[in-house]
Amino acid sequence: MIYTVTFNPSLDYYVQVNNLKSGLVNRTVSERLAVGGKGINVSLALKELGDDSLALGFVAGFTGKAIKDKISALGLNHDFINVDGQSRINVKIKSNTETDINGTGANVTEADVNKLVKKLRALLSPGDWLIASGSVPSTLDCFTYANLFKKLKGVKGINLVVDASGKLLTETLKYKPFLIKPNIYELAEIFGLSSLPDIEGVFACARKLRDAGARNVIVSMGSSGAAMVTETEQSMYVRAARGQLVNSVGAGDSMIAGFIHEYLKSGNYFTALNYATAAGSACAFTKNLATKEQIEYVESLML
Repeated sequence: MIYTVTFNPSLDYYVQVNNLKSGLVNRTVSERLAVGGKGINVSLALKELGDDSLALGFVAGFTGKAIKDKISALGLNHDFINVDGQSRINVKIKSNTETDINGTGANVTEADVNKLVKKLRALLSPGDWLIASGSVPSTLDCFTYANLFKKLKGVKGINLVVDASGKLLTETLKYKPFLIKPNIYELAEIFGLSSLPDIEGVFACARKLRDAGARNVIVSMGSSGAAMVTETEQSMYVRAARGQLVNSVGAGDSMIAGFIHEYLKSGNYFTALNYATAAGSACAFTKNLATKEQIEYVESLML
């Protein structure tokens, strides 16, 4: 079974504004409301690919209820824990450039995290996948994912996947996650680089993360594709398909879903990376998460 954990889900309010002018009243051309949160996106992408998952995490207030109602309407299995405060609303402004204004999130406490641990201990079995994605609320710290894995250490044989930035990611390496997926900007931040690395630099940094504990490392590089180093000492690179960027939100989450979907089917790192890159690209070319047909079409362009 695949379990995703979203500590900080959201309602994402997308607005299209032609020629946004700061300091003035702007009128929207179009607007839509969608569920956000990286773990939820992974679960939705997996569902589209035909893979069952259970979305876990924390919700609060009327926004939290709206999040649960929306993902229930989408047919997604979920079991969120209700906490104090309000789940966040993120504003995504599409104009000449993309501007995101992300909220803070609910008041998740250590006691709430322990409820999640108890739930996961009852659910997890050897061979299961646990995917921890995205940021955590301001009430928690950069050790949150590491502490979660520490408390689950007694559950043997589970495949941990982490998609986060900074110490929230690097503190988990001691628990040997099966896969981590920093993007190239997060990679540069982790290693204190003053500029983005070239492909050889990406491989070198990814190997350092692997040597620090990660079994496999994918570095997503947007329109430049993706690089991967594996626990079998392989280094591989896949070019992204060409297309017009419509919406970058969810592309990295689609990559993780695509990788797991293909890896469970083939057990092959390269074909999984190729499918993951196609899934990320297809998502970037549409305003919503991509359909399976869209992903397979983009994959055909990469052959």
